Amino acid sequence: MQIKDYNRIKAGVLPEDMKLDDVNTVLDCMAEAMIEGCSGLIVPKECFPESFFDLKTGFAGEVLQKFSNYGMKLAVIGDFTPYTSNSLKALIIESNNGNLIFFKETEEEGLKSF
Repeated sequence: MQIKDYNRIKAGVLPEDMKLDDVNTVLDCMAEAMIEGCSGLIVPKECFPESFFDLKTGFAGEVLQKFSNYGMKLAVIGDFTPYTSNSLKALIIESNNGNLIFFKETEEEGLKSF
């Protein structure tokens, strides 16, 4: 994990090759970021398995709930246009209008959202 500062806000940035295949791995990354004083994580969409983007699996709900429970921000970055699910599109829009979970195209946009 790389630590980045943006306007005095620290964020942990995960590498694209890090795999977040289960909730425990996500929690480990959150804990590491918290220890470093980060208020959020920037996660490339490639880190998540495809099941994250299929809301019927419940994996995204579990992950997003952890961020909500711990009050930690999350920016998932990448191109989400290939996904055609109306539910996922609605989640992305709703999240981007909030202040905790974001779906952005670039790392810079993710950092700015914090």
